[in-house]
Amino acid sequence: MKIEEIYKKFDDIGCLTFATIDGDYPETRIAHLFAWDEEGLYFRTMTVKPFYKQLKETGKISICGMSASPNVEIGEDGLPNFEPGYTIKATGNVKEISFEELKEKASKKPIFQLGVKDTLKYPDTVTFCIYSFKGDYYNYDYDCQSRDHKIIREHFNFGDFPDRFKGLKINTKTCIKCGKCEEICQSINFKAVYQNEEGYAIDVDKCDVCGSCSKECPVNAIESYC
Repeated sequence: MKIEEIYKKFDDIGCLTFATIDGDYPETRIAHLFAWDEEGLYFRTMTVKPFYKQLKETGKISICGMSASPNVEIGEDGLPNFEPGYTIKATGNVKEISFEELKEKASKKPIFQLGVKDTLKYPDTVTFCIYSFKGDYYNYDYDCQSRDHKIIREHFNFGDFPDRFKGLKINTKTCIKCGKCEEICQSINFKAVYQNEEGYAIDVDKCDVCGSCSKECPVNAIESYC
């Protein structure tokens, strides 16, 4: 997923949750991204806010958002219903950019003009760039209204952010090829487990990491990477 597409997914949501670290505890607030370029994603805050202090002290940020209604409706079966949509998150490193840098970017790319205008209106405003990050796009249709499986997910990385695999894998040396993992995954419509020449594998782009397959496996061949 390219940086422009990542930005658009966030921008289509609008208001996002921004998390920072304050001592031993996380802090969150609602904000939004306003621009992107080949150096990263951009947002604003003010120097008098705790948000600014935490960004400067740690240089770290995590953001997430949800495209569909956040309301949870309980169906007749007593289970939650969610309208189709997507969530997207990113975690990475930030740096402050000067007003002069912002104006220069705005002279080349109109999307940055909003930041310039807001800073002129509120002089304490500063701009930050998320210049390296990892993240996940998670498209869900739990009732399979538009496809035959519940989710499509995509992992992305920008600016060579340190990364590692997280999720489930089947240990082919331990697996006895009983097929119980595929059976349970098919029955709940994730359809992430499939057969290959080595036995069974998990398609990470369809896997919800719900743990159902690992509960079914009689030999604990499904390994969790957290």
